[in-house]
Amino acid sequence: MSKEISFCPYRVCPLGAHIDHQFGVVSGFAINKGIEIEYEKTDDGKVFLESCDFEKKVEFKVNKALVKENDWADYLRGATASLKRNHDLSYGIKAYIKGSLPIGGLSSSAAVIIAFLNALCRVNNIKLTRHEMVMTALWAENEFVGVSCGKLDQSCEIYSKKNNLLYIDMKDDSYELIPASKNMPQFKIAIFFSGLERSLVGSQFNMRVDELKSAAYMLKALSGMEYGKFSDTRLRDVPREIFENYKDALPENWRKRATHYYSEMERVIKGKEAWKNGNIAEFGKLSFESGDSSIKNYETGSPQLIKIHEIMKETQGIYGGRFSGAGFKGCAMALVNPEFEEKIKYEVTQKYLKEFPQLEGKFGIHFTHTADGIDL
Repeated sequence: MSKEISFCPYRVCPLGAHIDHQFGVVSGFAINKGIEIEYEKTDDGKVFLESCDFEKKVEFKVNKALVKENDWADYLRGATASLKRNHDLSYGIKAYIKGSLPIGGLSSSAAVIIAFLNALCRVNNIKLTRHEMVMTALWAENEFVGVSCGKLDQSCEIYSKKNNLLYIDMKDDSYELIPASKNMPQFKIAIFFSGLERSLVGSQFNMRVDELKSAAYMLKALSGMEYGKFSDTRLRDVPREIFENYKDALPENWRKRATHYYSEMERVIKGKEAWKNGNIAEFGKLSFESGDSSIKNYETGSPQLIKIHEIMKETQGIYGGRFSGAGFKGCAMALVNPEFEEKIKYEVTQKYLKEFPQLEGKFGIHFTHTADGIDL
């Protein structure tokens, strides 16, 4: 039986970090690196999984009840359980999973889920719309794995187009693909790996989401707004002026998280206009400011990522950038001038390893391009 390939790109988010789960507006790109699943159909409904990144081999049946086992394959068990909510599954796959970049910060979990779902849909002759694929993948992370992420990762990996900025309103799922202006200078996307891997499960990611929701709930109560269920509360429900009027009554951490949300919303909107006008310098400046807010207000960033951010800001040829992903370990991304590629690689590497010499051999820099989302 011939083997097939399902590929899903990674994504980066230059503006809009940490606000998708609050139904904010966000932006992103897919890049030309990602997760590849080589697979063949199994007629007995069994799923056999191997990964180049994890030693444990995994086996389960698509037509059996699935539960979390707290290993790397929970994302794929969750994807299967999610797909089964609306579709009958008869066939499984025997698959080998590999990533083209190290794990951490590029939404590798979402990319694995989407690539796996695409393969499972193909062998079971299931056709999902792009929106259905987003929501199926999101359920797997939210409800099965237990990560309170929003739809940014899945949307970027599914809707993106090469040389376009994806701009999404997470409140109603409307989106625009904004082509790079003719006035736009050439650029690449650099990925700076800290040398540390990270997992959202058990990290402070879910706590930050709860802090934002708590700020929204309290602002509604203080201002006399109807506040309904806590689980349904988002900061997008609360106008900026209400935050300004009542922010001093919030606990300090909640106020700082909300400050990041409202300022990030402004940066995304400004960044959209800068991109349309081909002003990559302004777009990059806003991305640096986004990273600053993530450190100061959202309080993410390991010492390693914070150092990378500081180095990027002082390196010639980098238009702008920020942490990629949750920002607890993982990597940072930047928009860079290709003419400075070698200089950037040398200077950032030297400065970073001077600070963290124990990460030599683990720290890495990769230069990538924008790409289309997954081919469904």
